[in-house]
Amino acid sequence: MVTGTLAALVLAACSSSGGKQPAQASGAAQAGVADTPRMTIALITHAPPGDTFWDLVRKGAEAAAKKDNVDLQFQSDPDGANQANLVQSAIDKKVDGIAVTLAKPDAMKANVEKAVQGGIPVVALNGGIEDWKAMGVQGYFGQDEKIAGEAAGERLKTDGAKKALCVIQEQGHVGLEARCDGAKATFPDTEKIYVTGTDMPSVQAAITSKLQQDPAIDRVLTLGAPFALTAVKSVKDASSSAKVVTFDTNKDLVTAIKNGEVEWAVDQQPYLQGYLAVDSLWLYKVNGNTIGGGQATLTGPAFIDKTNVANVEKFAANGTR
Repeated sequence: MVTGTLAALVLAACSSSGGKQPAQASGAAQAGVADTPRMTIALITHAPPGDTFWDLVRKGAEAAAKKDNVDLQFQSDPDGANQANLVQSAIDKKVDGIAVTLAKPDAMKANVEKAVQGGIPVVALNGGIEDWKAMGVQGYFGQDEKIAGEAAGERLKTDGAKKALCVIQEQGHVGLEARCDGAKATFPDTEKIYVTGTDMPSVQAAITSKLQQDPAIDRVLTLGAPFALTAVKSVKDASSSAKVVTFDTNKDLVTAIKNGEVEWAVDQQPYLQGYLAVDSLWLYKVNGNTIGGGQATLTGPAFIDKTNVANVEKFAANGTR
Protein backbone atom coordinates (compact mmCIF):
# COMPACT_ATOMS: atom_id res chain seq x y z
CA MET A 1 0.00 0.00 0.00
CA VAL A 2 1.08 3.62 -0.48
CA THR A 3 2.94 5.06 2.48
CA GLY A 4 1.80 8.06 4.51
CA THR A 5 4.59 10.13 2.98
CA LEU A 6 3.43 9.20 -0.48
CA ALA A 7 -0.19 9.94 0.37
CA ALA A 8 0.82 13.39 1.51
CA LEU A 9 2.74 13.90 -1.70
CA VAL A 10 -0.23 12.89 -3.83
CA LEU A 11 -2.51 15.27 -1.93
CA ALA A 12 -0.07 18.10 -2.43
CA ALA A 13 0.46 17.23 -6.08
CA CYS A 14 -3.26 17.17 -6.80
CA SER A 15 -4.12 20.52 -5.21
CA SER A 16 -4.66 22.39 -8.48
CA SER A 17 -8.43 22.41 -7.98
CA GLY A 18 -8.11 24.52 -4.82
CA GLY A 19 -7.20 28.15 -4.28
CA LYS A 20 -3.93 29.78 -5.15
CA GLN A 21 -1.04 27.88 -3.59
CA PRO A 22 1.80 29.62 -1.76
CA ALA A 23 5.04 29.98 -3.68
CA GLN A 24 7.71 27.38 -3.01
CA ALA A 25 11.42 27.61 -3.60
CA SER A 26 11.21 24.74 -6.09
CA GLY A 27 8.61 26.47 -8.25
CA ALA A 28 5.09 27.60 -7.42
CA ALA A 29 1.96 26.16 -9.01
CA GLN A 30 0.24 28.98 -10.90
CA ALA A 31 -3.26 28.12 -12.16
CA GLY A 32 -2.43 24.45 -11.65
CA VAL A 33 0.80 24.46 -13.69
CA ALA A 34 4.30 24.65 -12.24
CA ASP A 35 6.38 27.69 -13.17
CA THR A 36 9.58 25.65 -13.20
CA PRO A 37 11.55 25.54 -16.47
CA ARG A 38 10.12 23.31 -19.18
CA MET A 39 11.73 19.86 -19.08
CA THR A 40 11.47 16.73 -21.20
CA ILE A 41 10.72 13.31 -19.72
CA ALA A 42 10.60 10.09 -21.72
CA LEU A 43 8.13 7.41 -20.64
CA ILE A 44 9.20 4.15 -22.26
CA THR A 45 7.08 1.03 -21.71
CA HIS A 46 6.71 -2.50 -23.02
CA ALA A 47 3.06 -1.87 -23.88
CA PRO A 48 1.68 -3.89 -26.80
CA PRO A 49 -0.63 -2.11 -29.25
CA GLY A 50 -4.23 -1.74 -28.11
CA ASP A 51 -3.85 -2.79 -24.45
CA THR A 52 -6.17 -0.50 -22.48
CA PHE A 53 -4.13 -0.93 -19.30
CA TRP A 54 -1.46 1.32 -20.77
CA ASP A 55 -3.99 3.98 -21.64
CA LEU A 56 -4.48 4.38 -17.88
CA VAL A 57 -0.73 4.57 -17.23
CA ARG A 58 -0.38 7.18 -19.95
CA LYS A 59 -3.28 9.29 -18.65
CA GLY A 60 -1.69 9.42 -15.21
CA ALA A 61 1.65 10.39 -16.70
CA GLU A 62 0.01 13.07 -18.84
CA ALA A 63 -1.80 14.53 -15.82
CA ALA A 64 1.47 14.86 -13.93
CA ALA A 65 3.23 16.26 -17.00
CA LYS A 66 0.55 18.93 -17.44
CA LYS A 67 0.83 19.96 -13.80
CA ASP A 68 4.62 19.95 -13.83
CA ASN A 69 5.19 21.81 -17.13
CA VAL A 70 6.78 18.69 -18.63
CA ASP A 71 7.08 17.73 -22.28
CA LEU A 72 6.16 14.02 -22.02
CA GLN A 73 7.48 11.75 -24.76
CA PHE A 74 5.62 8.43 -24.61
CA GLN A 75 6.99 5.45 -26.54
CA SER A 76 6.54 1.70 -26.24
CA ASP A 77 7.55 -1.62 -27.72
CA PRO A 78 6.82 -5.10 -26.32
CA ASP A 79 10.10 -6.44 -27.69
CA GLY A 80 12.84 -6.09 -25.08
CA ALA A 81 15.60 -5.18 -27.54
CA ASN A 82 13.43 -2.59 -29.26
CA GLN A 83 12.42 -1.08 -25.93
CA ALA A 84 16.09 -0.83 -24.99
CA ASN A 85 16.72 1.00 -28.26
CA LEU A 86 14.05 3.52 -27.27
CA VAL A 87 16.02 4.17 -24.07
CA GLN A 88 19.14 4.76 -26.15
CA SER A 89 17.20 7.20 -28.33
CA ALA A 90 16.11 9.11 -25.21
CA ILE A 91 19.74 9.26 -24.07
CA ASP A 92 20.77 10.62 -27.47
CA LYS A 93 18.08 13.32 -27.20
CA LYS A 94 19.49 14.31 -23.80
CA VAL A 95 16.12 14.16 -22.06
CA ASP A 96 15.86 15.42 -18.49
CA GLY A 97 14.55 12.13 -17.10
CA ILE A 98 13.42 8.64 -18.09
CA ALA A 99 10.59 6.57 -16.66
CA VAL A 100 10.80 2.98 -17.86
CA THR A 101 9.25 -0.43 -17.37
CA LEU A 102 11.59 -3.36 -16.78
CA ALA A 103 9.43 -6.35 -17.72
CA LYS A 104 12.42 -7.81 -19.58
CA PRO A 105 15.29 -6.67 -17.39
CA ASP A 106 18.08 -8.54 -19.14
CA ALA A 107 17.35 -6.71 -22.37
CA MET A 108 17.03 -3.34 -20.65
CA LYS A 109 19.97 -3.43 -18.24
CA ALA A 110 22.80 -2.06 -20.39
CA ASN A 111 20.99 1.00 -21.72
CA VAL A 112 19.28 1.83 -18.43
CA GLU A 113 22.67 1.77 -16.71
CA LYS A 114 24.08 3.92 -19.52
CA ALA A 115 21.42 6.54 -18.87
CA VAL A 116 22.12 6.53 -15.12
CA GLN A 117 25.88 6.75 -15.63
CA GLY A 118 25.32 9.59 -18.08
CA GLY A 119 23.57 11.65 -15.41
CA ILE A 120 19.98 11.15 -16.54
CA PRO A 121 17.72 10.29 -13.58
CA VAL A 122 15.73 7.10 -14.17
CA VAL A 123 12.72 5.68 -12.34
CA ALA A 124 11.00 2.38 -13.01
CA LEU A 125 7.32 1.53 -12.99
CA ASN A 126 5.07 -1.49 -13.38
CA GLY A 127 7.71 -4.15 -14.13
CA GLY A 128 11.11 -5.03 -12.70
CA ILE A 129 10.63 -4.85 -8.96
CA GLU A 130 13.43 -7.39 -8.43
CA ASP A 131 15.88 -5.64 -10.75
CA TRP A 132 15.59 -1.85 -10.58
CA LYS A 133 17.98 -1.29 -7.68
CA ALA A 134 20.84 -3.19 -9.32
CA MET A 135 20.58 -0.92 -12.37
CA GLY A 136 20.99 2.25 -10.30
CA VAL A 137 17.39 3.35 -10.83
CA GLN A 138 16.30 5.77 -8.10
CA GLY A 139 12.73 4.59 -7.50
CA TYR A 140 10.05 2.07 -8.41
CA PHE A 141 6.28 2.55 -8.63
CA GLY A 142 4.07 -0.50 -8.95
CA GLN A 143 3.02 -3.64 -7.16
CA ASP A 144 5.08 -6.63 -6.09
CA GLU A 145 3.75 -9.13 -8.60
CA LYS A 146 4.60 -12.18 -6.51
CA ILE A 147 2.76 -10.75 -3.51
CA ALA A 148 -0.15 -9.85 -5.77
CA GLY A 149 -0.20 -13.38 -7.16
CA GLU A 150 -0.14 -14.84 -3.66
CA ALA A 151 -3.07 -12.61 -2.73
CA ALA A 152 -4.99 -13.84 -5.78
CA GLY A 153 -4.28 -17.46 -4.79
CA GLU A 154 -5.50 -16.82 -1.26
CA ARG A 155 -8.66 -15.28 -2.66
CA LEU A 156 -9.23 -18.33 -4.87
CA LYS A 157 -8.87 -20.53 -1.80
CA THR A 158 -11.31 -18.40 0.19
CA ASP A 159 -13.78 -18.48 -2.70
CA GLY A 160 -13.74 -22.29 -2.66
CA ALA A 161 -12.13 -22.73 -6.07
CA LYS A 162 -10.90 -26.21 -7.04
CA LYS A 163 -8.63 -25.65 -10.04
CA ALA A 164 -7.42 -22.46 -11.72
CA LEU A 165 -6.11 -21.79 -15.21
CA CYS A 166 -3.62 -18.88 -15.21
CA VAL A 167 -3.42 -17.30 -18.67
CA ILE A 168 -0.08 -15.66 -19.57
CA GLN A 169 -0.34 -13.42 -22.62
CA GLU A 170 3.36 -12.64 -23.12
CA GLN A 171 6.20 -15.13 -22.76
CA GLY A 172 9.35 -13.82 -21.11
CA HIS A 173 7.54 -11.16 -19.07
CA VAL A 174 8.90 -11.56 -15.53
CA GLY A 175 5.94 -9.82 -13.91
CA LEU A 176 3.32 -12.06 -15.51
CA GLU A 177 5.27 -15.18 -14.55
CA ALA A 178 5.51 -13.88 -10.97
CA ARG A 179 1.75 -13.42 -10.81
CA CYS A 180 1.04 -17.01 -11.81
CA ASP A 181 3.85 -18.36 -9.64
CA GLY A 182 2.53 -16.39 -6.68
CA ALA A 183 -1.00 -17.71 -7.26
CA LYS A 184 0.31 -21.25 -7.43
CA ALA A 185 2.27 -20.77 -4.18
CA THR A 186 -0.93 -20.14 -2.23
CA PHE A 187 -3.34 -22.08 -4.47
CA PRO A 188 -1.33 -25.11 -5.67
CA ASP A 189 -3.87 -26.40 -8.18
CA THR A 190 -3.06 -23.62 -10.62
CA GLU A 191 -2.02 -24.43 -14.18
CA LYS A 192 -0.39 -22.03 -16.64
CA ILE A 193 -1.32 -21.61 -20.28
CA TYR A 194 0.57 -19.37 -22.71
CA VAL A 195 -1.29 -17.41 -25.36
CA THR A 196 -0.38 -14.74 -27.91
CA GLY A 197 -1.82 -11.61 -26.38
CA THR A 198 -1.68 -9.59 -29.60
CA ASP A 199 -4.03 -12.08 -31.33
CA MET A 200 -7.26 -12.03 -29.33
CA PRO A 201 -9.18 -14.56 -31.47
CA SER A 202 -6.41 -17.08 -30.82
CA VAL A 203 -6.54 -16.25 -27.09
CA GLN A 204 -10.26 -16.97 -27.06
CA ALA A 205 -9.78 -20.23 -28.94
CA ALA A 206 -6.93 -21.42 -26.68
CA ILE A 207 -8.89 -20.81 -23.47
CA THR A 208 -12.01 -22.42 -24.94
CA SER A 209 -10.02 -25.49 -25.96
CA LYS A 210 -8.42 -25.84 -22.53
CA LEU A 211 -11.78 -25.58 -20.76
CA GLN A 212 -13.24 -28.23 -23.04
CA GLN A 213 -10.27 -30.53 -22.39
CA ASP A 214 -10.32 -30.12 -18.62
CA PRO A 215 -13.77 -29.65 -17.06
CA ALA A 216 -12.16 -29.62 -13.59
CA ILE A 217 -11.08 -26.01 -14.19
CA ASP A 218 -13.52 -23.80 -12.30
CA ARG A 219 -11.58 -20.52 -12.37
CA VAL A 220 -9.89 -18.72 -15.25
CA LEU A 221 -7.32 -16.26 -13.90
CA THR A 222 -6.28 -13.75 -16.54
CA LEU A 223 -3.53 -11.16 -16.18
CA GLY A 224 -5.18 -8.20 -17.89
CA ALA A 225 -8.66 -6.77 -18.34
CA PRO A 226 -8.99 -7.39 -22.10
CA PHE A 227 -8.10 -11.05 -21.58
CA ALA A 228 -10.68 -11.41 -18.82
CA LEU A 229 -13.39 -10.11 -21.15
CA THR A 230 -12.22 -12.57 -23.80
CA ALA A 231 -12.22 -15.40 -21.23
CA VAL A 232 -15.87 -14.65 -20.50
CA LYS A 233 -16.57 -15.47 -24.16
CA SER A 234 -14.43 -18.62 -23.94
CA VAL A 235 -16.39 -19.87 -20.93
CA LYS A 236 -19.60 -19.50 -22.92
CA ASP A 237 -18.08 -21.13 -26.02
CA ALA A 238 -16.92 -24.11 -23.95
CA SER A 239 -20.27 -24.41 -22.11
CA SER A 240 -18.16 -24.29 -18.95
CA SER A 241 -19.26 -23.29 -15.47
CA ALA A 242 -15.85 -21.76 -14.73
CA LYS A 243 -15.77 -18.26 -13.26
CA VAL A 244 -13.45 -15.53 -14.53
CA VAL A 245 -11.16 -13.51 -12.25
CA THR A 246 -8.36 -11.21 -13.30
CA PHE A 247 -5.59 -8.77 -12.66
CA ASP A 248 -6.07 -5.16 -13.75
CA THR A 249 -9.06 -3.15 -14.84
CA ASN A 250 -10.53 -0.89 -17.47
CA LYS A 251 -13.94 0.67 -17.96
CA ASP A 252 -15.46 -2.45 -19.54
CA LEU A 253 -13.98 -4.73 -16.90
CA VAL A 254 -15.49 -2.65 -14.11
CA THR A 255 -18.86 -3.02 -15.84
CA ALA A 256 -18.29 -6.78 -16.11
CA ILE A 257 -17.71 -7.00 -12.35
CA LYS A 258 -20.85 -4.99 -11.71
CA ASN A 259 -22.83 -7.31 -14.02
CA GLY A 260 -21.37 -10.48 -12.47
CA GLU A 261 -19.53 -11.64 -15.61
CA VAL A 262 -16.18 -11.30 -13.80
CA GLU A 263 -15.93 -12.04 -10.07
CA TRP A 264 -13.06 -9.77 -9.09
CA ALA A 265 -9.95 -7.96 -10.23
CA VAL A 266 -6.61 -7.29 -8.58
CA ASP A 267 -6.01 -3.57 -9.00
CA GLN A 268 -2.52 -2.06 -9.11
CA GLN A 269 -3.66 1.49 -9.96
CA PRO A 270 -1.92 2.05 -13.32
CA TYR A 271 -2.95 5.72 -13.46
CA LEU A 272 -1.08 6.25 -10.20
CA GLN A 273 2.00 4.46 -11.54
CA GLY A 274 2.24 6.80 -14.51
CA TYR A 275 1.51 9.87 -12.42
CA LEU A 276 4.07 9.11 -9.71
CA ALA A 277 6.79 8.14 -12.18
CA VAL A 278 6.63 11.50 -13.95
CA ASP A 279 5.99 13.55 -10.82
CA SER A 280 8.90 11.95 -8.98
CA LEU A 281 11.32 12.87 -11.76
CA TRP A 282 10.06 16.46 -11.70
CA LEU A 283 10.48 16.62 -7.92
CA TYR A 284 14.00 15.25 -8.20
CA LYS A 285 14.98 17.78 -10.86
CA VAL A 286 13.47 20.84 -9.11
CA ASN A 287 14.01 19.97 -5.44
CA GLY A 288 16.31 16.94 -5.17
CA ASN A 289 13.55 14.73 -3.76
CA THR A 290 13.44 10.96 -4.01
CA ILE A 291 10.53 8.74 -3.01
CA GLY A 292 10.53 5.36 -1.29
CA GLY A 293 13.66 5.49 0.82
CA GLY A 294 15.34 2.88 -1.35
CA GLN A 295 12.26 0.65 -1.33
CA ALA A 296 9.56 0.16 -3.94
CA THR A 297 6.52 2.42 -3.64
CA LEU A 298 3.63 -0.03 -3.85
CA THR A 299 0.46 0.94 -5.71
CA GLY A 300 -1.26 -2.43 -5.14
CA PRO A 301 -2.58 -5.02 -4.83
CA ALA A 302 -6.18 -4.31 -3.88
CA PHE A 303 -9.32 -6.23 -4.84
CA ILE A 304 -12.26 -4.81 -6.74
CA ASP A 305 -15.45 -6.88 -6.56
CA LYS A 306 -19.19 -6.35 -6.25
CA THR A 307 -18.81 -5.01 -2.72
CA ASN A 308 -16.78 -1.97 -3.75
CA VAL A 309 -17.04 -1.66 -7.54
CA ALA A 310 -19.41 1.32 -7.20
CA ASN A 311 -16.58 3.27 -5.57
CA VAL A 312 -14.43 2.75 -8.67
CA GLU A 313 -17.10 2.95 -11.37
CA LYS A 314 -17.26 6.73 -11.68
CA PHE A 315 -13.50 6.98 -12.07
CA ALA A 316 -13.46 4.13 -14.58
CA ALA A 317 -16.05 6.05 -16.61
CA ASN A 318 -13.55 8.93 -16.76
CA GLY A 319 -10.88 6.55 -18.04
CA THR A 320 -8.63 6.82 -14.98
CA ARG A 321 -9.28 3.46 -13.19
